[in-house]
Amino acid sequence: MSHTTLVLLGAGNSTRFKSSVKKQWLYTGEIPLWLYVAEHFTQVANFKEVILVSSKEDIDLMKHFASYTYVEGGDTRQASLTNALKHVTSEYVLVSDIARCCVPHEMIQRILAAKEEGSCVVPTLTVTDTLYLDNNPIDREQVKVIQTPQLSVTKTLKSALETEELFTDDSSAVASLGKKVHFVEGSTKAHKLTTLQDLEKLTCLQAPSSKTLTGFGLDIHPFEENKEMFLCGVKIDVPYGFKAHSDGDVAIHALIDALLGAAGMGDIGELYPDTDDSYAGIDSKKLLTDTVKKLKTHGFTIGNIDLTILAQAPKILPYKEQMRHTLASLLEIRQNFVNIKATTAEKLGFVGRKEGVTVHAIANLNYFNWKNI
Repeated sequence: MSHTTLVLLGAGNSTRFKSSVKKQWLYTGEIPLWLYVAEHFTQVANFKEVILVSSKEDIDLMKHFASYTYVEGGDTRQASLTNALKHVTSEYVLVSDIARCCVPHEMIQRILAAKEEGSCVVPTLTVTDTLYLDNNPIDREQVKVIQTPQLSVTKTLKSALETEELFTDDSSAVASLGKKVHFVEGSTKAHKLTTLQDLEKLTCLQAPSSKTLTGFGLDIHPFEENKEMFLCGVKIDVPYGFKAHSDGDVAIHALIDALLGAAGMGDIGELYPDTDDSYAGIDSKKLLTDTVKKLKTHGFTIGNIDLTILAQAPKILPYKEQMRHTLASLLEIRQNFVNIKATTAEKLGFVGRKEGVTVHAIANLNYFNWKNI
């Protein structure tokens, strides 16, 4: 099938899904939905290329999973598809939505087998209910429910989209040129995931894995005179703080690294680089809040965290309970899932000489279990 490119669209923000998790980042087993769909299609045919269209933020993470071609989407489905088509050189292009995640293999094969029957090959369903339009009944035999994926002649689809007119699918665009649209049998199994209730209809999806994912974080910061000190989001009553691009909360920085490590999202320097002036002097609690949001959006829940603060000074014990409360609130978990330990360096090294603080962090994540919704 080297004459066909597969394009999977998933740049939407899932507003109708009404969940903290983007639907393309729901996990089935140990893989996110977008990857499940890509692998599902490639089991049917050997495509010349597989193109995933998504948001820039998601693409950075998606590249950790598989070596496909990734394209940043636009404000509309049509804009996203146009961006993808710039990378398509094959004669045909098969376009589907990541949300159409349970397309039967035989339906995909029917579409591909009909490639010479029209400029666009479209799967359809017949209508069994009575239909009205403007209070008048219409002949349901003349009505079709259009599905994806849709196979188009690449050159024709590119030409059809060279307009400011917006089309809801590829067939509408191709038909606007007067080109032939060929219909094949669709499937009720190819239901599109739009709302939370749709999950009940998608029987091809397994529950997410129960595996626990563990990450480790480590950070070190020297002291700086005449600066406020914050540790675990709590102000420490000493006349010095941490030398850093941000407020220098070494504990939160180590924790962020542990969380990102468990999720496979890189490290704090990648997400919040110290070369970016917008993070200069920033409250690290804001960085942790943003990290927690990213984790939730991409299909994770936080299990527990464990911190070890290595400090000859300042004294940590008077602040430990407030630290636990603050972190639990930021992480949106119960306080008993936040553990903070503190120890000195027995006057050894830079910590022992009271020149700075080191923090070790461990974080455990789980996949968001959408089966419990």
